[in-house]
Amino acid sequence: MLFHKLLPFIFLYVASSAPTPESNIRAAGAAPFFYKGHDLSSLKMLEDTGTTYRDTERGNATRPAEAILGDGGMNTVRLRIWVNPQAFMSQPSDYDLAYTLLLASRFYTEGYRIYLDFHFSDTFADPNKQYPPAGWPTALPALASTLRSYVSSTLSSFHRAGVPLALVSLGNEIRHGMLWPTGYVDVDTQPFAALVQNFTSLATLYQAARQGVSDAIRAGASAPHVMIHIDDGWNVTLQTRWFGALVGTGLVAPADWDVFGFSFYPFYGADATYANLAASLDALAARYAKPLLVVETDWPCVCDGKYQPVPNLSEPFPVSVKGQLGWTYNTVQTVRNVTGGWGQGVFYWEPAWLNNTGLGSACEDAVLFAQDFSHYPATVGYSRASVALFKGD
Repeated sequence: MLFHKLLPFIFLYVASSAPTPESNIRAAGAAPFFYKGHDLSSLKMLEDTGTTYRDTERGNATRPAEAILGDGGMNTVRLRIWVNPQAFMSQPSDYDLAYTLLLASRFYTEGYRIYLDFHFSDTFADPNKQYPPAGWPTALPALASTLRSYVSSTLSSFHRAGVPLALVSLGNEIRHGMLWPTGYVDVDTQPFAALVQNFTSLATLYQAARQGVSDAIRAGASAPHVMIHIDDGWNVTLQTRWFGALVGTGLVAPADWDVFGFSFYPFYGADATYANLAASLDALAARYAKPLLVVETDWPCVCDGKYQPVPNLSEPFPVSVKGQLGWTYNTVQTVRNVTGGWGQGVFYWEPAWLNNTGLGSACEDAVLFAQDFSHYPATVGYSRASVALFKGD
């Protein structure tokens, strides 16, 4: 699964405008829609503090970041949503419902599909932390009920705002569960029967969230494709055991999710290779016959060890703009080549986040815009050639 499936490492791009949802609805017998997306959750926060973006392909014209990325092939925008960020260390309202709805309405009006990423937290949720929202109950029945109502209410809010959702992820990188400690799982539990038992509370919570989606649909909301999102998409053992345990509880059936979502980063271990990703996705496609997407990835263009030790990257691309293009191009091809055509999308994480350019890695810069802080706090981002990640893939 394997390198022979990859196309050569080339940079051949053709001019195209950002496709709209309407222009990509597949006709009978046509190829499935392939998501080419960026997470732009932080864009409004940056714009509100004076950040602007310049299009170097258009004489440094000031343009919205999504327009520049749309010219580079983006057809979908991913947006995270937190429950009550004000409750977490007095953060502002960034990423709450009102904030996210404003961005979603803007991007949908511009012709992009919308992917909503529930964190079920007041701050970032990831494999290392899944803090429950402040004030939510901890007893399983009450927590499940609260979660169901929250999902239904949120999706109904998007419906009332006239924003249909293409994708909805019920949790973010939930390898170790969500809404800790109630929904925590230990994925290293042995034997498998004990792992299944360990998944019972998480399965109960996931099913409640899934029922919240159904409640919103019954109330008139359009039906999104429901996703489960796990990190380390390259790890076939993790993925097959994880989904096997979830289904093994008898509380969640494969019909209860529509799409697999995976994170695939080059920074966190030598095993995050295309060969391993292909093997993992192929195994899941053969077993479940559902669409599979890489929903988080990025590659550094600066990684000089100025602040942290330089990580060992998992594929031999240069640390540069060309490396960003090469890593993403070959990630797309790996996904496209999944058995049965079930690989159906790739998302780059936060390419325009100019005041967080390392994007959580040990490298200094993995975004797609060069930064000018000379008139700080006003910041300017100049598009790099890598904004065209999805052209000619």
